[in-house]
Amino acid sequence: MVAVAERIAALTVRLLGEDCVGVYLYGSAVAGGLRPDSDVDVLVVTETSLSDQVRRELIGELLRVSGRWPVRDHEHPVELTTVVRGEVVPWLHPARRDFQYGEWLRDEFEAGALPRPASDPDLAVLVTLVRQAGVLLAGRSPQDVLDPVPSQDVMRAMRDGLPELLDGLDGDERNVVLTLARMWTTAETGEILSKDAAAARVAAQLDGREREIVELARAAYTGGVVDDWTGLREPLLGFVDRARQVVAAPR
Repeated sequence: MVAVAERIAALTVRLLGEDCVGVYLYGSAVAGGLRPDSDVDVLVVTETSLSDQVRRELIGELLRVSGRWPVRDHEHPVELTTVVRGEVVPWLHPARRDFQYGEWLRDEFEAGALPRPASDPDLAVLVTLVRQAGVLLAGRSPQDVLDPVPSQDVMRAMRDGLPELLDGLDGDERNVVLTLARMWTTAETGEILSKDAAAARVAAQLDGREREIVELARAAYTGGVVDDWTGLREPLLGFVDRARQVVAAPR
């Protein structure tokens, strides 16, 4: 088990008491193990919205225990999301998150900002991952707590996230390629695979330099190489366009 996730679970239970329905570890930590640059992904389900005091205490602790980018000494960044159970059961897309911490928001939180409730289409994917393979850290099992998400909502969430994902291509090539590979696989199979498994599946369908693009992203993700995207712009954009068409195609 990931030590920082257990620490967060214990903190959450202490702060929330009976208001904590469940705490779940998901993502890379439970799908083949943390990769060199993986986040530690945790979902918390609560009965009611977090108070400002709880938000402040959670942020204070997360700023201390979450690793920064780039990952050093195996101190992985934490991504913590909380949802109020009544906002996700019964399921209605897009659902609403109550709180989210991620390292991309560190500067805002260090300046005193508090995360607020917001509509989050990506919860369709997150809830599916937790129900599919989430590890219980505290409370009730995810299958008892969370409704299944219809596959069409998962695909809608992925399509809705495409513009923002592609806007971040420059400088985040590896993550964009791997995320597109996972979207591609989900579009074809209905399953949400780990990024490296999805990349292996998609690479097998490609040839030439586009295949090399996916294999490079996968090898860098698993720690086999340091990825350098210099001179790869044309095949990178070719793969991105092909994947976008697969994901955006109506089904």
